[in-house]
Amino acid sequence: MHLKLPPPVLTVIGSLTTAGFEAYIVGGAVRDLLQQKDTTDWDFTTKATPEEIQKIFPDSFYDNHFGTVGITGQHLLPVSSKAITKKWLAANWLDQVYEITTFRQEYGYSDKRHPDKIVWGKTLTEDLARRDFTINAIALKIHNPQSTIRNLSASTPIKTEVDIIDPYNGQVNLDQKLIRAVGDAKERFHEDALRMMRAIRLGAQLGFTIEPKTLTAIKQHANLIIHISWERIRDELLKIIASSYSADGILLLHSAGLLEFILPELLETRNVPQAGHHIYDVWTHSLESLRHCPSTDPLVRLATLLHDIGKPQTFRRQGPRGITFYGHEVVGARLTNLIAQRLRLSTKQSQKLTTLVRWHMFTYNPEMTDASIRRFIRRVGLENINDMLLLRVGDRKGGGSKATSWRLRQLQERIGQQLYEPMSLKDMKVNGLDVMKTLKIEPGPKIGQILNQLFEEILEDTSKNNRKYLISRIKKLK
Repeated sequence: MHLKLPPPVLTVIGSLTTAGFEAYIVGGAVRDLLQQKDTTDWDFTTKATPEEIQKIFPDSFYDNHFGTVGITGQHLLPVSSKAITKKWLAANWLDQVYEITTFRQEYGYSDKRHPDKIVWGKTLTEDLARRDFTINAIALKIHNPQSTIRNLSASTPIKTEVDIIDPYNGQVNLDQKLIRAVGDAKERFHEDALRMMRAIRLGAQLGFTIEPKTLTAIKQHANLIIHISWERIRDELLKIIASSYSADGILLLHSAGLLEFILPELLETRNVPQAGHHIYDVWTHSLESLRHCPSTDPLVRLATLLHDIGKPQTFRRQGPRGITFYGHEVVGARLTNLIAQRLRLSTKQSQKLTTLVRWHMFTYNPEMTDASIRRFIRRVGLENINDMLLLRVGDRKGGGSKATSWRLRQLQERIGQQLYEPMSLKDMKVNGLDVMKTLKIEPGPKIGQILNQLFEEILEDTSKNNRKYLISRIKKLK
């Protein structure tokens, strides 16, 4: 079989084999190549130990306990030619990290996360046996790898003859679009319980289904996920949410029994009815909103999934057919903040996620003043405005409506008109030093109070943002 491989990849394989070591391409790159997809995720496995790998690649780095040595493309350039460097840069090869891992065997997983013991392996067979899923347990062996070094100054992928080593029929599962565990699924999940989420993440990214026995094993051992750190759970969850089939991924987390350990608040929305323009219950609406959210940002997508999470607690019957959820956005923001803490999101991420949920119920009518538009922008945050509008698109489509409306389009236009007006204290023509100098006072809370009062006036009338007027107002506010 012939495949087109980038020169840096051939450099890695050629250098290792020239030094006398077996070397293979493994992991997601193999999967992508066999599916004729572009890839930037290059992993290699070899019999060489990390120390031996670093002798071959002196500019590499090794800072882990798993035998993985990394080297960037810029340290794989075969020549110093500026023309070649420029072409490699254009091909995005220079900044990529190429990871080389020593054959290894793993023993004991007492914490359901990490192997208790790692032993360097002697064969590729031993190494592939420890991998999670069959589609990730395929290796590529390059024919006559030493000869490829002659062509490494090329600026385009090189047609290369390879052998496919596939002891677990991963190619068959690729064709079948199946995620199947290597060997005994129960053993694989006991080794690392995060693999249960990874199976669903791969399915959501690739549009694959999970092989029945593998799915059954996930359902039987879903509770093992409690042994996994929230940081690792968060990373897999965000990858699922960012995937092409994000809503299906969340559904699969639920049917596999994992969602109750990760987002139990979301499960509370099941069978909560809605009225008015809504055609689904809150659970289905949330999933459909995620499905239709046009943002590629996983944080915005997560906010879209969670935007109505406060509805179960605020559900009220009103009359024979009426239903209300008064204050659900406030309750939802509080729940979202707790979820953000659980997922170990950063302060900035937590604030963004909570803000999007808190203010997603914004309304617009043509009678709104420019000052009202500016207050809306300030409340949501200038950096979040576009994301809020994308959430609204998902919300609308997830409820059975069109992506936009004349009101939403007009609001977007009016927001655009206000973007160059003062939006924060730093846009004012005076600052804290001016307040202290004018009133001859020391630093203290009064300075902030005065600046905030002045800014409220500017929000109402931006013409007041001139230094002469503001200095005169500072004198009166003492």
